[in-house]
Amino acid sequence: MDDKDERSYKIRRRVVSLVSLAVLLALFAVVAVYVGKPLLEMASDPAAFREWVEARGFMGRLALTGIMTLQVVVAMIPGEVIEIAAGYCYGPLGGMLLCLIGAAAGTCIIYGFTKLFGIRMVEAFVSREKIVSLRFLRDSRKLNLLIFIIFFMPGTPKDLITYFIGLTPMKLTTFLMISSVARIPSVISSTIGGNALGMQNYTFAILVFAVTAAVSLAGILIYRRLSSRCGEK
Repeated sequence: MDDKDERSYKIRRRVVSLVSLAVLLALFAVVAVYVGKPLLEMASDPAAFREWVEARGFMGRLALTGIMTLQVVVAMIPGEVIEIAAGYCYGPLGGMLLCLIGAAAGTCIIYGFTKLFGIRMVEAFVSREKIVSLRFLRDSRKLNLLIFIIFFMPGTPKDLITYFIGLTPMKLTTFLMISSVARIPSVISSTIGGNALGMQNYTFAILVFAVTAAVSLAGILIYRRLSSRCGEK
């Protein structure tokens, strides 16, 4: 292949990538507006949401898992609302399991498309400034530990990190294992609180949410300190 043919091939490949990315973003937007938004609004009212999912049996569980998947892909949607609704509907362990499955599915989608489209895919959802702020994760020697710490602590930008991982050498299986295990404490705290609301144990629910909020604040401060310290190196 001569230089002219190679340039032509690269141009065609770029056009196909950009068109595919545009179609993908349009699909995400349609799903978020016409499916995700109504379901998220329903999830904000746990009692109504539980009535809705119970009436649909297995499909209700599938819908909740799908909402969690959408939450991970569209990183602007608050995951805590879904986790609380999951605990309200299915209890601490059942709700946690559905949330972890949905998060893993969303992670696979993001990772796959990030590997396919590269940084163009990431910039469609995340500003370049935020991507630059995550450059401390490029230290491959500490990457696994950093990912575990970030996903273990409540309050850290887990979904933002998910978009970045596809730009690193980390394998999908490694990331899934680390992130899924590390997510458990923050997810279970939300589902426990949601279950307490369902049992009308409001005092315990408030206590759980207060402790979670305090830990989340600490997590945010630790993450910012870690990010700034590593960014200076």
